[in-house]
Amino acid sequence: MAATNGTGHAGRATGRPTLEQVAAHAGVGRGTVSRVINGSPRVSEETRTLVEAAIAELGYVPNRAARALAANRTDAVALVVPESQDRFFAEPYFSDIVRGVGAGLAGTGMQLLLTLAPQGGERATLAQYLAADRVDGVLLVSVHAGDPLPDQLAALSVPVVISGRRSADEPLAAVDSDNFEGAREAVAHLAARGRRTIATITGPLDVYGAQRRLDGYRSAVAGAGLDADPRLTAAADFSEEGGRRAMRALLDDRPDLDAVFAASDVMAAGARATLREAGRRVPRDVALVGFDDSAVARHMDPALTSVRQPIEEMGRTMARVLLEEIASPPAAARRPQIVLPTRLVVRDSS
Repeated sequence: MAATNGTGHAGRATGRPTLEQVAAHAGVGRGTVSRVINGSPRVSEETRTLVEAAIAELGYVPNRAARALAANRTDAVALVVPESQDRFFAEPYFSDIVRGVGAGLAGTGMQLLLTLAPQGGERATLAQYLAADRVDGVLLVSVHAGDPLPDQLAALSVPVVISGRRSADEPLAAVDSDNFEGAREAVAHLAARGRRTIATITGPLDVYGAQRRLDGYRSAVAGAGLDADPRLTAAADFSEEGGRRAMRALLDDRPDLDAVFAASDVMAAGARATLREAGRRVPRDVALVGFDDSAVARHMDPALTSVRQPIEEMGRTMARVLLEEIASPPAAARRPQIVLPTRLVVRDSS
């Protein structure tokens, strides 16, 4: 009979200990070892201790691929960003989210697959991939109102966690920052500094987070009894060029403005460039506040006052919630709505 040392398969010895060897060493059956490895409660504490000691002594490493197959798992999750490549690499928010998700999955054995899926052919490819059960769950970032992707994923019975709710009634598990309070605090800060004509550059208003930042701006303006002229509001697309264009429009409509709250640091950088071209000094003539507290804020001249949202923590939290959704039976799976606090970081621009 051919030897089975190290593999359990004749003629294919590798020197790696097998499940059978662990069982023999612990004096238990193969099924008992399997139950211990998979965390089954159907094992006494004494037996579990014996098996764990045998695993440690022999240096046994469970075959993850076989375990995943037996559990109908892939040990992979997808991070789906429905944005273009240009937007993904230009906006620091996305790199911070990826960093946080990676930290949240560290040590779990889960692979992270990054997918950019703007409208078009990429969506069809993504749908086919997910329908084939290639991942255990999906983390979805930067969703616009009316985008069918979240509901398509839910229809596939794929566990989904979304970063940034689509509405106050978001049915999917979601992790968000307190966009309303962050914006309100930013504008209240400008009012406290004596600014009376405060404009805002919003993000795209088909994004719920951008809506909430506009709501926070309006609440602070009303609370301070400031000018609420609608010409003090200009929409942009979270890009630097969008911030430039919106700032030009604001100066054309209300040249007397003395402060601007931009709904992202990147748009604030664009606004800063337009103000400089117009001969407006920051903060002497026009105070400026952004949102995100990204590296952009720290490297601007003058350094940008910005609302810090805990983006990496959001990524870690998303990963944790998704792992819980994957581990729970569908009937028992919760749909948490987690909103993390923001904080205003005051610098020279205001």
